[in-house]
Amino acid sequence: MKLYAKTIPQTLPNWVSTITTCADLFEVEINDEHPNFQSLLEELATEIEPGTFGVKAQDLCSRLGFDLSSPNLYQLLEQAQTLVSKIATHPDYKQLLDKGYQPDLNIADASTALTYLQWELDRNQESSL
Repeated sequence: MKLYAKTIPQTLPNWVSTITTCADLFEVEINDEHPNFQSLLEELATEIEPGTFGVKAQDLCSRLGFDLSSPNLYQLLEQAQTLVSKIATHPDYKQLLDKGYQPDLNIADASTALTYLQWELDRNQESSL
């Protein structure tokens, strides 16, 4: 399970790890199979509607000390650009290319699409000033 948070505590349980940090946004991965996480879920579980039990994301994040965030488009773009760069340099991706992998659209196309989206966002922000 992945969550995006504005802030996280200094120490995290051993079943939580920080994946990426950029622009004051943390991408956190939770091992939802870990017994300690399962016991936390059981402790926080409430009846959402008759016969349906669950945990509210806000309650879970509050308990873990996370400030839950809904990333804006600029933050998502930055994360996407970082991921595309990582994919482009990943050895498994390079190995696929060496074996003849030739998709109709490639990593460079994805990067270009993200750049165009960034330009459009910047242009719209300038015109609204």
